[in-house]
Amino acid sequence: MATGVKTKVQGIRISKTGEADVLKLEDYELPAPGPGEVLVRLHAAGLNFLDIYQRRGSLGYNLPLPYTPGHEGAGVVEQVGEGVTVVKPGDRVAYTGVLGSYSQAIIAPVDKLIVLPNELSFEQGAAFPLQGMTAHYLLHEYHQIKKGDTVLIHAAAGGMGLLLVQWAKHLGAEVFGTVSNEEKAKRAKEAGADHVINYTEKDFVAEVKRLTNDKGVDFIIDGVGKDTFAKNLQAVATRGHVVIFGAASGVADPVIPNALMARAITISGGSLYNFLRDREELLKRANDVLDGIKEGWLKLTIDHVLPLSEAAKAHALLEDRKTIGKVVLKCN
Repeated sequence: MATGVKTKVQGIRISKTGEADVLKLEDYELPAPGPGEVLVRLHAAGLNFLDIYQRRGSLGYNLPLPYTPGHEGAGVVEQVGEGVTVVKPGDRVAYTGVLGSYSQAIIAPVDKLIVLPNELSFEQGAAFPLQGMTAHYLLHEYHQIKKGDTVLIHAAAGGMGLLLVQWAKHLGAEVFGTVSNEEKAKRAKEAGADHVINYTEKDFVAEVKRLTNDKGVDFIIDGVGKDTFAKNLQAVATRGHVVIFGAASGVADPVIPNALMARAITISGGSLYNFLRDREELLKRANDVLDGIKEGWLKLTIDHVLPLSEAAKAHALLEDRKTIGKVVLKCN
């Protein structure tokens, strides 16, 4: 049970929005966990573009300052608050959707926690929740993928992209991926992509048209935004579907809705937390991800593991698209 005593920790604090240099390692205190809460001693925290949007204060994010960034982590339960029965001190857990993860510890609602299997490391535990469950909803909620469907995944060699490629292939899709260099092309191919397009060398619309006999692809998943979104409307097939779930290159330009009529194109927006309405839905998605990892067809790719003190470097790697796979911070 909680002792009522505050816990001293080190973590990254943001006192003003801006570039990566606003990320500062500082000492601060966490309160004792309240009813329905636990204190998790963190071993690893996952980085996501959401952290960068919030750090910049972009896309409408305006978090109260100061705050500790990060929405994803893994560690060991150290204290439990009143009424907590589903976990106990010593349990290994992971989570997403709790702000404050770039830290040695965090206070988390118990209903956000996912029991971390013993065969997964803490780094893997910090790598799978947000991106794994995002891949799950993107591939199950918009377009019911059938064997032979054509799916285009942008940024196919990032942490998110590699999971999407593997999962789409597992569902039977013919997978197209865009990447920025040959090393990333190789990794996307290894993950199962049938066609990989280096967008720095070739126009992805022209390549998609060539490879599909001018039909276009049935489904496009876009976390890049500004650099890709307008061209998606040329690359997608008639009666095709485009989902946008991020803005790594900036906010996409506006679209005239009536322009979608001629080819009956559907556009959707996605955000994971709209697809985690309750604990039942969270556990369904999390367990499907963990099952894929256990069965061996879904593999996590962790590109960099850096200490908390190098959080600014970690953000720069992600922002500059210098990563293949996931970036994780080591917290303890």
